[in-house]
Amino acid sequence: MPKIDVYNIEGKKVSDVELKEEVFGIEPNEGIVHSVLINYLANQRQGTGSTKTRAEVSGGGKKPWRQKGTGRARQGSIRAPHWVGGGIALGPKPRSYKYRVNKKERRLAIRSILSSKVLEKELVVVDKIELKEIKTKNMVNALSNLKVEGKILIVLPEKNENVQKSARNIEGVKTSLVNTINVYDLLKYKNLVLTLDAVKKLEEVYI
Repeated sequence: MPKIDVYNIEGKKVSDVELKEEVFGIEPNEGIVHSVLINYLANQRQGTGSTKTRAEVSGGGKKPWRQKGTGRARQGSIRAPHWVGGGIALGPKPRSYKYRVNKKERRLAIRSILSSKVLEKELVVVDKIELKEIKTKNMVNALSNLKVEGKILIVLPEKNENVQKSARNIEGVKTSLVNTINVYDLLKYKNLVLTLDAVKKLEEVYI
């Protein structure tokens, strides 16, 4: 069972916590992580790309010239795909790229990434994150005290307007809730900051 230090927002160690093996100590499954990530990205696609076929392009109702006797190739419409301004053959039409992935696979992918964060020492646990006011500088100071740099994902157990709004203007920092975390964000943001309550909720949900 992995054990990790717990800090306060001043950056001082206050205790340690034993993380549950089933969530933070499994052997990461890279194949499942990859397939769930591809599914997430596919589901984000809008699928609104569209082109007009020769039937939808205006004009071209009349045969441009007679079939025989002109010396030119026969043509039926100036809106055929090979004409400039003609329709598009086999072009995109609005469609949905969404498909489902097994719920067990999604949960395994999340547990795999959480476990890899522990192995790579990219997980920081804080007893709690509380700010008296909405102020970016206070959040910058807190992250500096915790000695986390680069891309940071802060996971909270529930909505906290002061924390969320204080972090939103910091480049490379994002806040998320336990019930909205996804594989894409966990992979995109190298360092993961969890509160103790967030750890407990994750263990309840993903065990």
